[in-house]
Amino acid sequence: MRILYICTHNRCRSILSEALTNHYGGGTLKAASAGSQPVGEVHPLTLKYLKESGISIKGLASKSWDDMERFAPDVVVTVCDSAAGEACPLWFGNTIKIHWGLSDPSKVEGSDKEKRAAFLKAMEIIQSRVKALQALADENMSNKDFEYALKQLAR
Repeated sequence: MRILYICTHNRCRSILSEALTNHYGGGTLKAASAGSQPVGEVHPLTLKYLKESGISIKGLASKSWDDMERFAPDVVVTVCDSAAGEACPLWFGNTIKIHWGLSDPSKVEGSDKEKRAAFLKAMEIIQSRVKALQALADENMSNKDFEYALKQLAR
């Protein structure tokens, strides 16, 4: 199953989601990420805390959702509120679209310890959702039931 994570700037939350899904997806899940207005670079702390956690950062880059049509996702997940409110490209078509809002750890101001805690908390939430997503992907559900179950994971 192919998952496309969308965040407006594609520099933190969607990148974390891509990396963690590919790491914990057990070969069942293949993830990519993109943004409607990508900034062109991954936030340095995103890379730092992924590496620190033993998660590969190879190939991670801030890119536009216009470049992802060939990826042909089965599910599109928005992870920031502004991306959830944007009009999606037509090529998303009937793809399942869900919103898994995450607080932006790159916006935390404070000590290095506080910033680290924010990133690790976001990564913990993503990891939990990925494991639940993987379990759902292994079940034989209708698209409607699958979409409903995915939406429940954000609660």
